[in-house]
Amino acid sequence: MVQAVRLLRQGTATAPVLMLVQIASLQAGAAIAKEAYASVGPSALAGMRLFFSAAILWLLVRPSLRRVTAGQWRAVIPLGLVFAAMNVAYFQAISRLPIGVAATVELLGPLALSIALSRRLEHLVVALLALAGVLLLTGPGASLSVAGLVLGGAAALCRAGYVALSQRVGRLFPDWTGLSLALACGACVLTPVSAVTDGVAVATHPAVLLTGLLVALLSSLIPYALDMTVLRRIDARAFGVLLALSPSVAAAVGFLLLREQLTVRQLAAVALVVLAGAWSVLRAGRPAAPEAGPAPPTTEPTARCNG
Repeated sequence: MVQAVRLLRQGTATAPVLMLVQIASLQAGAAIAKEAYASVGPSALAGMRLFFSAAILWLLVRPSLRRVTAGQWRAVIPLGLVFAAMNVAYFQAISRLPIGVAATVELLGPLALSIALSRRLEHLVVALLALAGVLLLTGPGASLSVAGLVLGGAAALCRAGYVALSQRVGRLFPDWTGLSLALACGACVLTPVSAVTDGVAVATHPAVLLTGLLVALLSSLIPYALDMTVLRRIDARAFGVLLALSPSVAAAVGFLLLREQLTVRQLAAVALVVLAGAWSVLRAGRPAAPEAGPAPPTTEPTARCNG
């Protein structure tokens, strides 16, 4: 019990819980968006998702632009562009693939980042195990949309950039100003494009605006805020492997809300990815072996961001 309390104070035990909430919220929002595709296209939902998220967070945070430094802008603007690209790619992917499959393909980016950042053999084994599941899903013989897989791969690249940039922004801003500015930058890019391509469809079905608002809350505001909180507590490698829990949650959400069925091969692939995620969660609670040399000072930027 004492050890559990100590882990909660350190934030290592809460990270997997926060990630599970993030994944469930994100996939529920994706399922709601996919149900609305009969009325409007994926680009419209992606644009509304980003616009409403940016507007709500801006009203809550009210960032002061005069206090933002040039170095902070150099981190915020790329994150905003990644937000825009990732939203379009993923929402287009789930229009062609089951949500569980799309979520698994999207993991290629964070898993590749996790492998690149691995410094110990066990880290590499966990990441490679999850990667094996993704390769089983997308390898020869898989009866899946090629366009959907390509779009999922694009979302994977964006997701990897999102993980790295979110961690950087989270360390540069002690509050939610960085996330607010990044969402606003992404909305400024994506909203006009969505208005041009799907504005007529939205005008024809104005009720879909409420769907867009709900999707923004479930798929953007809640997950992005939790992501930034978790990335202030753990490194990008651990975060990337914890994301391996998302395919199982996505498959369950797709089945319950959309009645999407997965084949035995697809379920086996998802199981491999989830196994890697579960292993990572179990290892997260174990204290790391002490390294030679003095302990790092508590005045590092990461420590300041946790406060």
